[in-house]
This record gives sequence, C-alpha cells and structure tokens, in this order.
Amino acid sequence: MPDYRPIREDLQATLDARRDLGPDYEAALVDSFAERLDATIAARVSAELHRHGPHPRRPKSNGAAMIPVALGSMGIGIPLTAISSINAGLMGLAITWIAIAVINVAAAMAIMRRD
Repeated sequence: MPDYRPIREDLQATLDARRDLGPDYEAALVDSFAERLDATIAARVSAELHRHGPHPRRPKSNGAAMIPVALGSMGIGIPLTAISSINAGLMGLAITWIAIAVINVAAAMAIMRRD
C-alpha cells in the first residue's frame, strides 16, 4: 500500500497556509499544491512504468477515426431532417438519411483501406 503521508502533510500545510494568509492567496496556494501533486503522480507513474518495463503500443483502432464522421453526420443530419421533412415529406426524409448512410459507409471504407 502506498505511503500517502507526504501528500497529506503537504495538503495540511496548504490548508494551514490558507487559514493564515486568508482567501486572497487561495488560488496561488491551490495552484502550488496542484503542481506538487502532479509532480508526485508523475514520479509514481514513471517509477511504476520503469518497474514493469515498456509495453508494446497497440495500433490505433479504426473506430477512433470514425468518431468525427459520426458526430458530423449527426450534426448535419438533425437540421437536414427538419428541413427535408417540412419541405419534401417522408420521401425527402428517406433520401436525406440514405445519403448520410452512404457517406458514412464510404468514409468507413476509406479509413479501413488507409490503415
């Protein structure tokens, strides 16, 4: 189990300093504590990685590249749904979503070919 005493002592010192200095110095004290905490976490992570050795990197998944396409499709699809259903009815709505689906399939195929 890790020893949290130094972090607790550091936090207690920050709280004591805040009590002594007042709320005017709160932001500076919090920033200072956060920097020390970040350094402590980075040191622990580095030590843990060094202890276990390097791990092979996993290749980037194709799904991550599709996120912007999917979000863009939804962002454009919602207003196009409203416009097409008002102006062209059910047929316009069907054409709109078929076009969006075709674009997504084409983008997915292009991303899969690239990787």
